[in-house]
Amino acid sequence: MKRRKRFRKPFLLFGFIALCGVSLFVAQGVGQGRYALSDSLALFYPEGLSPSERTILFAIRLPRVVLALLVGGGLALSGTVLQGLFQNPLVDPYILGVSSGAAFGAVVAILTRVYFGLFTVPLFAFLSALGTAVLVFRLARVGRRIPLETLLLAGLAVGFFFSALITLGMFLSGENLHQVVFWTMGGFWNRGWEEVKMVLPFFAFAVPFLLSFGRELNAFLLGEKAAESLGVDVERFKRWVLSVVSLLVASCVATSGVIGFVGLVVPHILRLLGFQDHRVLLPLSLCAGGAVLLLADTLARSIIHPVELPVGVVTSLLGAPFFVYLLRQRKRGL
Repeated sequence: MKRRKRFRKPFLLFGFIALCGVSLFVAQGVGQGRYALSDSLALFYPEGLSPSERTILFAIRLPRVVLALLVGGGLALSGTVLQGLFQNPLVDPYILGVSSGAAFGAVVAILTRVYFGLFTVPLFAFLSALGTAVLVFRLARVGRRIPLETLLLAGLAVGFFFSALITLGMFLSGENLHQVVFWTMGGFWNRGWEEVKMVLPFFAFAVPFLLSFGRELNAFLLGEKAAESLGVDVERFKRWVLSVVSLLVASCVATSGVIGFVGLVVPHILRLLGFQDHRVLLPLSLCAGGAVLLLADTLARSIIHPVELPVGVVTSLLGAPFFVYLLRQRKRGL
């Protein structure tokens, strides 16, 4: 029995990595409401493609697929880390107000029509997200400590404040309303290799950092005092985790808009499958999150031809019922 459990975890990790590969392969063949196996196979045999087909597959579809994998993995990993830190399965990456701050920055860029090149809106969103994270940390800080309950309340308060400003921006946006609305819904349309290059450095820095926190997050499952008794520098650890998570989430939101429920649902599904050890749970959530968001994006651009739904709408439609399920389960446990 123990040997079976020992082999089950590596097998599932390999399975989720394979799921990412299969999802990428399938998504590459989806376009204009159809699936073409030849489009997917063209990844391996591009020599026979015409110039227009090369452009469609490698300059339009492939960067979108890669970006969806990165953003989905980043959000799911961030959600897993924060749920372990807060010891609450209902916490998600946007609880710190970072998403609302990023959305506000994007709305400011759109309404003021400031232009610094292709990265104007993502740059405003990223800087605003980081500023929001700093503001939340300052509001939550008590002396040298950052109580998690206070941080949670500060994140909610700042998030509501920026949400109100975003609503005001929509009211004043006039002809730019569609840009604001589509950005706040989240999606990967018109995304290219430039956005991938923008998020990749933050992903490459933050992901290995967060994956190394498995032991400390396992200690946090016993409570902060128990973690401290096990040798964890609790306050220093919280500052590092929250800073790195904010950086990763800010880069994801800046390139894709606000996409909810991925960071909430994916970690909890993995926990329902029996994965409680963060040393295994963290890499699993990274792989599963990328696959889930990529499949959601594939569904968003193929379910209603020729209309393309914002992927944030699809994840919300799929994630909201699961969130209700979580609430009912917690209610039964009280």
